[in-house]
Amino acid sequence: MSSLSVSAPKDCRTSCPKCGEETAPENPSPDGGLCLGCFRASLFGKFKLAVTANSMISPSDNVLVAFSGGPSSRVALQFVHEMQCKAQKNFDASRDRALPVFGVGVAFIDESSVSSITSDEVREVIREIGAIVSVLAPPVKELHVGVLESACFAGSDDGRERLSGLLGTIGDVTGRDDFVRHLRMLSLQKIALENGYNRLVLGLCTSNIACHVISATVKGQGYSLPADVQYVDGRWEVPVVFPLRDCPSRELSLLCQLDGLKTQRFLDRPSSGINGLVSSFLARLQEENPSRERTIVRTAEKLTSFSFNKIPETESNDILAARRRRRAQSAKREEPIHSEVLCPVCSSPLDLSESQILKTVLRSCPTRDKAFAAHCCQSCNFQILPNESLNFSDFYSLLPQPMMERARDIASANQAWLR
Repeated sequence: MSSLSVSAPKDCRTSCPKCGEETAPENPSPDGGLCLGCFRASLFGKFKLAVTANSMISPSDNVLVAFSGGPSSRVALQFVHEMQCKAQKNFDASRDRALPVFGVGVAFIDESSVSSITSDEVREVIREIGAIVSVLAPPVKELHVGVLESACFAGSDDGRERLSGLLGTIGDVTGRDDFVRHLRMLSLQKIALENGYNRLVLGLCTSNIACHVISATVKGQGYSLPADVQYVDGRWEVPVVFPLRDCPSRELSLLCQLDGLKTQRFLDRPSSGINGLVSSFLARLQEENPSRERTIVRTAEKLTSFSFNKIPETESNDILAARRRRRAQSAKREEPIHSEVLCPVCSSPLDLSESQILKTVLRSCPTRDKAFAAHCCQSCNFQILPNESLNFSDFYSLLPQPMMERARDIASANQAWLR
């Protein structure tokens, strides 16, 4: 026994379980021991499957990619660019050129008014983002830069002061963080509508959705939770799609590191309140078991989705095979379509009890501010809307016009229903 010994191998190279190629030990090891090529192909395969299976992008579409500077939005922009390049090559090689090439634009929202980033730093970031977008050509992509306060308070000269006063009326830290996220979506929708885009691509990944599942459960948003965990969100005038829903943030960050994709990490605003606690909690769970995030999302997938969680039917893209597959699947399982009443602040669908409260309040001919509060979901009433009447009056007077218009539209529909 003394003559037996175990010698370490001179070369610690491992082979990829998919293609058999050897990977060097000094290189970062992707998840599952895959080589760089197979690892990248695996992520792109998840992205492409989500796009084709849910008919997210068709040849006639004009797609706007929301770019925040993080790894998720950077990978989403890169993959959309690669799909566009392939479509352009097929278009050039085709004789009849029946299928056009979808357009791509990039949107960046300047949130310096609600963060500690200076204006000089934001200008430098916009310059670097412009350099990133210019490299992704041909086809040429236009960069749209929106300012949070200007998009929400269009036509107002004191937008920054109004936004600061509006956020000052929200006492809850979590509610303030969620309200900024709702304003960001309004800004992206405004850019998309003004520039003729009919799809909005967000880089939300498995990790982001897992955090939202737990935080929404804690906030009492269980009824509206299925609307936020699907591949498509059609509640908005410009439908929102999430092609990276099946990709964890750890893998996306690793891909940016291996492919040399430049990101802007210091732009990330740290979450606060319940959102920050949930993020740190999931980070600790990931250390114990890296598949926890996917397990959370897979559990939330079992919830029944809403009628707006799909791309609206159009005649322009019926020729696509993905459209035919989806139409065949929907024919097998027909579901009744219900019109949902949406919260004017967070766009969450109201449950039956909230809808009954709304109808009861509208019968009493309330004031505009009380009618607006009745239109909001219970979570927004608890976390975002001020409790004191004086603060609520200030809050209502400073609200962005799209939120007030949505409440008025819902009120008109309910009055017609009552008649």
